[in-house]
Amino acid sequence: MKKNKFYVVWKGFSPGIYQSWDDCRKQVEGFKGALYKGYVDFSDAEEAFRHKPEKIIFGKSTNSRQENATSYPIHDSIVVDAAWNSVNKDMEYQGIFYKSGKRIFHNGPMPNGTNNVGEFLAIVHALGYCHKHGLEDIPVYSDSRNAITWVKAMKCKTNLEESSKTKHIFDLIKRAELWLKNNTYKNPVLKWETKSWGENPADFGRK
Repeated sequence: MKKNKFYVVWKGFSPGIYQSWDDCRKQVEGFKGALYKGYVDFSDAEEAFRHKPEKIIFGKSTNSRQENATSYPIHDSIVVDAAWNSVNKDMEYQGIFYKSGKRIFHNGPMPNGTNNVGEFLAIVHALGYCHKHGLEDIPVYSDSRNAITWVKAMKCKTNLEESSKTKHIFDLIKRAELWLKNNTYKNPVLKWETKSWGENPADFGRK
């Protein structure tokens, strides 16, 4: 997927078209009911800005409950992401506080991992962090549907082959699965909607 370069802000402190996620974020963070979306091409962003945001983001038929649920990410949250290096086959993951942009954990690089496994481990790491620090009501965002599904199933359904080369990865997977089975958590695990909100702020920037 190509990385978004332009961000349309329909509802924010100062509506307009912005050329970076940081500039867009300043306009929507803390603005109730903010509506915005990222685009790869300026022409697409310019065209979208001419139209009503509800039609662009939600389609023709929607209701206010759906809009409030998906129009913008919750600021008091943790966002996670993983990266896989196609050259040396290393995987790493990290988590940040969305509101401040502060990185709260990072693990890797780990040889022979995969991106989806990293996403799974990152979500569980975030849940464990919240459990330890009394943050059990804030959401955890990931842009991996597979990893979110695996976490809810308490099982990392990876196709990665278990061997001596991947033992360190499977040790982490088994620890994460065990944590999910032995602990309860209240944190919503949610999908980061890249098409509407722009790039995952925990992204390693390697696309």
